[in-house]
This record gives sequence, structure tokens and C-alpha cells, in this order.
Amino acid sequence: MLAAFASFTEEIMGKTVFRCVECNEKATELHRDYNNGILKITICEFCKKTVDKYIEYDPVIILIDAILCKTQAFRHILFNTSLNIHWKLCVFCLLCEAYLRWSLLHGSEHSGDPADIIRYTKEWDFYSMFGLAALELSAFCGSVLWFLWVVVDRLQGGSLNLSLLIRALLLSCYGKVLLIPAVIWEHDYSPLCLGLIKLFVLTSNSQAIRVILNSSRRLSLMAVCLGLLSETCVAQACRKLPWSIQDMLTFD
Repeated sequence: MLAAFASFTEEIMGKTVFRCVECNEKATELHRDYNNGILKITICEFCKKTVDKYIEYDPVIILIDAILCKTQAFRHILFNTSLNIHWKLCVFCLLCEAYLRWSLLHGSEHSGDPADIIRYTKEWDFYSMFGLAALELSAFCGSVLWFLWVVVDRLQGGSLNLSLLIRALLLSCYGKVLLIPAVIWEHDYSPLCLGLIKLFVLTSNSQAIRVILNSSRRLSLMAVCLGLLSETCVAQACRKLPWSIQDMLTFD
């Protein structure tokens, strides 16, 4: 597996600043190639530990550690790989959320007429739910980025890598894919399951922000809470305003 990772690293070497997954210090390389298939993992100059132990791990192990919100796993994914599927993952997660809302919208409607199934497939409700989910996600990410820009860039005099933060926020929303099993395995505790999934996504968002900024847990939690508040306000506004966006997008 190291040999495969060697060629991958050569392609991105010089473009990526690696980070030690243990102490977050910068590193120039993750391993050293001595030719003839001999590879040696780099040791961090600061903490004297392996710069990135995950280059030897199976992707399943990395995924499990990411699900457990381990800081080392997040640093590996966000700093030491060129994983650029965040936009595709974002669209897939929005589709999952739109499907959940669409299923709840028609879940209480029962009909024995097979023609109703065809009618529902032709409706634009699903696309309207997708648009609303995208709007709420935009409100969440926009509020988080604005808050971090004010606190870190303006008040603390630091600098933000907005593209890296957006990538981190979108990748850390991977928990939304669990919405599909929650709908398929519907039972009396579905609201509890959906609440736990939402909590897991917010926890992942907070951990991603903390890893990118190397900040305190309090700052990342404040950013996520502000984002959640903005998302909730947008969702309520879309439902309750006289010119409700939901009514405009939903065709009955």
C-alpha cells in the first residue's frame, strides 16, 4: 500500500503542505523513497512520532476513525490527501436530505391507485426539497465562514483559507448519507434517529473546523451553533412567510 501511496504523493508534492497528524506541525514529506521498493515513513521533528500513520492503514480503518471524530483522522484527510470529492459528496448529501423530506411530505398520503405513483414521480416536490436543502446548507456554511472570518481574521489578526474551510465543512457533512437508511428502516423512533444524525453531522463539522484552524473546541462550537441558528431561521422563513419559497417551488 505504501508503494501505491508513493506515486500518489509524487504527484502532489510541492503543491501540498503536509501536517503531522499528532501535533499539527508542518512536514515536507510523509515518507522517503530509497528506491528498490524501500520506503521509510517520516518521523516528525517536533513530537518524534510518525508524521502520518494512516498512509499504512486500510481506507476502512481511516473511515472508522473519521466516524469516531478522531483528530488524527481528520488531519490525514484534510491536510495529507488531495481528496476532492467534496462537491460531489455535497450534492449526494443534498439528494439524501431531499429524498427524506419528499418521503415525509407524501408519507402520510396513502392510495391504492397505481396511477398515483406515476403522478408523484412527475411532481416537482422533490426538486423543491432539494432547493430548500441547498439554501439551508448555504445559510449554514455562510454563517460559519462569516463568524470565523470576523473572529480569526479581524479580531485575532490571523488568516483564513476559505477554500480549505469550505472543503472541510462539506466533507464533514458525510453523516447525512445515513438519512436514507433512517427512512428505509422507518419505525417509531425515527425522530430520535434523525436528531442523532443531525447531532453527528454538527459534531463532525465542529471537529473539522477545529482541525483546520487548530483552535479551541469552544470557537468551533460557537461557529457551528451560529450556523445551525441561521439554517433554522432560513428554514422557518421559507415555511412561514406569506410569499413562502416552499409554496413557490412546490407545484400541486
